[in-house]
Amino acid sequence: MVTTLVRPRTATETEPRAHKAPALRHLGPNWYASVMGTAIVANAGATLPYQLPGQPVACRLVWALSAAALAVLLTARAGHWLHHRDQARAHLLDPAVAPFYGCLAMALLAVGAGAVIVGKDLVGIRAAVAADAALYTAGTAIGLLTAVLIPYLMVVRHEVEPRQATPVWLLPLVSPMVSAALGPLLIPHLPAGQAREAMLLGCYAMFGLSLLATLTVLPLVFGRLLVSGPLPLVLTPTLFLVLGPLGQSTTAVNQLADVAPLSIGAPYAEAFGAFAVVYGVPVLGFALLWLALAAAMLLRAARAGMGFAMTWWALTFPVGTCVTGAAGLARHTGLTAFSWLACALFLTLLTTWLLAAGHTLRGLFSGRLLPR
Repeated sequence: MVTTLVRPRTATETEPRAHKAPALRHLGPNWYASVMGTAIVANAGATLPYQLPGQPVACRLVWALSAAALAVLLTARAGHWLHHRDQARAHLLDPAVAPFYGCLAMALLAVGAGAVIVGKDLVGIRAAVAADAALYTAGTAIGLLTAVLIPYLMVVRHEVEPRQATPVWLLPLVSPMVSAALGPLLIPHLPAGQAREAMLLGCYAMFGLSLLATLTVLPLVFGRLLVSGPLPLVLTPTLFLVLGPLGQSTTAVNQLADVAPLSIGAPYAEAFGAFAVVYGVPVLGFALLWLALAAAMLLRAARAGMGFAMTWWALTFPVGTCVTGAAGLARHTGLTAFSWLACALFLTLLTTWLLAAGHTLRGLFSGRLLPR
């Protein structure tokens, strides 16, 4: 008789993969919104028409915080895919979660842009441009992929009904607009000629891609509100996501107009400058209308007992895009009204960021957000 010795398996070896790193199982792509919301505070604060003493230093510290948060979150999300692939796949097949994959691209883009806007004073201009180029390339590639993949999954795999339409559906479609708005930061560092012109027109192409895609989805969202009534309390803050494509597109046309003379000749450079104002003013006007509507709905939800959820981060990045949009219009029109509007919106952004960040930290320490 041959006796086979079998080594008893340890508890670690017998533990199902799904039970490893249990907190990571609940870490969805929506967490990237916290990175976006933090980075936009630094980026918007550094581009305000008016600067207070100590403001540049504060912006650098906030950007460093966003960069550190991005590094931690990328590592944690890699662990999520490694140890909880079933949950990761389930997220992709869940129409309520899948659109949040657009936040990954925007987090990369926002932190990368911050490297050039404020981080250059910490790491130097060469390192800042290199970091932005890497993050911009990755963020743009991921953003374009999600802009196609998530709508494809919604059509062929997800089961959705008109009453399920929420502003969350806009997230994967806004990513290319963020690329269009932040690409101009790299244009002065590209070789003159073909490279700059290609980058400029590529950004305008992504501007059009995102804008037209948004215009196909936004009527569904507004129609759902009119027909089915207010969103559930926990989703009410997502109404502010509509400000994202509005404020970001206004930012994009103004940023592109700034670098158009470096990238393309007449008459297009002058036309792009005029387009920044002709497009930006009415769109920012609609953004203010939606801001008032969303704020009224948020106040209603708060009175009805709305508690904290990660959806509160929707109150940050979209408002920040309106700050940068108003600041861009202030540059191109010279109107003090736009400068004051940018400052007022920034105070709103700062308030919502402090609220979202404070509640998020409390939820992490208590274990409520990521059960251990």
